[in-house]
Amino acid sequence: MPATDDEIREKYLERAIRELNALTRELQECRACPRGSLMPVLGSGHPQADVFLLKHAPQPSEVEEGVAFYGRAGTALMKSLKRLGIDPLAVYGTLCAKCPVGDPSLADDGCVRRVADELAIVQPKVVVVMGEDALAVLNDLDVPLSREVAPTPGVIQGFTPSIDAIWTPDIDASLDEESAKRAFWSAFRVLGAWYDELPPY
Repeated sequence: MPATDDEIREKYLERAIRELNALTRELQECRACPRGSLMPVLGSGHPQADVFLLKHAPQPSEVEEGVAFYGRAGTALMKSLKRLGIDPLAVYGTLCAKCPVGDPSLADDGCVRRVADELAIVQPKVVVVMGEDALAVLNDLDVPLSREVAPTPGVIQGFTPSIDAIWTPDIDASLDEESAKRAFWSAFRVLGAWYDELPPY
């Protein structure tokens, strides 16, 4: 008997979970970055999320918990997602530099390129790229069939034939100053209109 759509979706989800778990183990065992006894800061969210949030490097609260977008940025994003009517379960968030070093430029280039593995596993429909440093990494990943994303805030751009991209200012730099908050929100809220247009399947 042929598999139903639900069974096929379940198999894809199981595979994505398995692949993310394997990636997590590889990152935890990696010794390429000078992180000492600190664990890498890992991505979190739905393994097959529609929305892929990407920022450059961890903040102290993220290093402490070992999870991307933990702390102020995560709280701000949860409020923003709620305001836009986006289900947080449709979101996956990660960092370019997962190594908790004081200077993100010390993170091993091979580790930084693991973002491409996360994109391939999650297969999102949109990447929200936060800040110019994260954008430089994304544009340097050589994702198959990808086009360069421009640092144009709040514009839906084609990244690959199946993935859109939206560039926003760096959220971490946007939390303490009112005009910076407005600039981030102005760019980020475009995600709400994009999400509303998703087909219901």
